[in-house]
Amino acid sequence: MRRATAGIERLIRAARRRGERFLSEHDSKRVLAAYGVPVTREVLVRTSAEAAAAARRIRYPVALKASLPGEAHKTERGLVALGLGGERALRAALGTLRARAGPVFRGEFLVQEMVRGSRELALGMVRDPQFGPCVMVGLGGIFAEILQDAVFRVAPLSRGDAREMLGALRGRRILEPVRGLPAVDRGALGRSLVAVGRIGLDHPDIAAIDVNPLIVRGATPVAVDALVVLSPAPAA
Repeated sequence: MRRATAGIERLIRAARRRGERFLSEHDSKRVLAAYGVPVTREVLVRTSAEAAAAARRIRYPVALKASLPGEAHKTERGLVALGLGGERALRAALGTLRARAGPVFRGEFLVQEMVRGSRELALGMVRDPQFGPCVMVGLGGIFAEILQDAVFRVAPLSRGDAREMLGALRGRRILEPVRGLPAVDRGALGRSLVAVGRIGLDHPDIAAIDVNPLIVRGATPVAVDALVVLSPAPAA
């Protein structure tokens, strides 16, 4: 864990040197993965040849995303292409996304595995001035804004705290077996909640974490998109 913590601090310092308040999606997931949160298999690339090689390793179909630090609405800006089934489609999508990305784009793309699942959750952390890191779990995807079904708890969390949070969701039946889908692995989901709280405690420079969606593949929740927000100034 000490090595992982040092790696995260290097990511934070590098972002600050660039004058950025956000980690890229790829770096945000590196933070999560270092604490055991399941994330997508993905490769950061710059050229169409690198993208094609990455897609062959990951296996089609893949998703392609323009990588812009702090961009929380890539889908709405047309910076995401999903379900690319072959190299021709991948190369065409890369050209389209490059044209849409705008002048701040540094030329990096994420080639990412497609995670199939009909249930979407969200989790995160926000640093409250009085209480410190607070962990959130709720329904994800478009339902995050429509239903506003979310539960918060001050870190650190025990596994029992995480179970109580999941049980407090109004839409908790989404975690149960439904329409032929297995029950969500609540143990894995609970460990992710505990981990996000631990990240907040270990790294005071991180002001917030947003993971949305967390798609349930079979029984396992996987972080498909993530954003780490840094505090305005380095922690004392």
